[in-house]
Amino acid sequence: MIIRKLYRFEASHIVRNCSSDRCKYSVHGHSFRCELLLTADRLDRGQMVYDFGLLKGGVKDFLDGFDHASLFWDKEEASYIKAMKDNSKRWVSLPVSPTAEQLSRVIFVAAQALLDNTVKTNGDDTARVHSVILHETETGYAQCFRQDAYDAQMGEIDLKEIVFSAQARAEWSDPKMWDKLLKGVKFENPKIEPQIDSPFTGKPKSRAR
Repeated sequence: MIIRKLYRFEASHIVRNCSSDRCKYSVHGHSFRCELLLTADRLDRGQMVYDFGLLKGGVKDFLDGFDHASLFWDKEEASYIKAMKDNSKRWVSLPVSPTAEQLSRVIFVAAQALLDNTVKTNGDDTARVHSVILHETETGYAQCFRQDAYDAQMGEIDLKEIVFSAQARAEWSDPKMWDKLLKGVKFENPKIEPQIDSPFTGKPKSRAR
């Protein structure tokens, strides 16, 4: 089973080396829509893949870091990077070009890392990212699957090389969230007290013989 959580953010970028002159020579913006799709080996004690409410924490903050931000590749000329930082309090430096394709990979890797670094308490420990669909326009989107996210030929996504501006971090519910993730500090979901006895206990499925 797959569930979907939809996020939105507005961001600007420039896309070097692409075919379109408008995109590779001019800073421009998009109203991005991000679909985060999760799957699991079984339903949790609440009979869910993963509670949507739990996706309002670190994952939401991470994506909010892109909102109203200037996104740029850290291989840009120093003068361009300086101009972006001087003229925008909200910016994100990335180890890859901020195309829809690469952003979908960045989001996949970050969301999976946040899930992996979270202590799950309701039988939802097998929940994981299935894919990320990032809509750049009304008619165009990129979809990243697991094999894409970790494909070195597309460029390694090292979370340590993703840098959020001070203003972007300050507006998170936890301004230290990214630092905690990079240091391996665990996040913990709320503990759940069962209300009704249920056969859905979050235990592994028995395998057919």
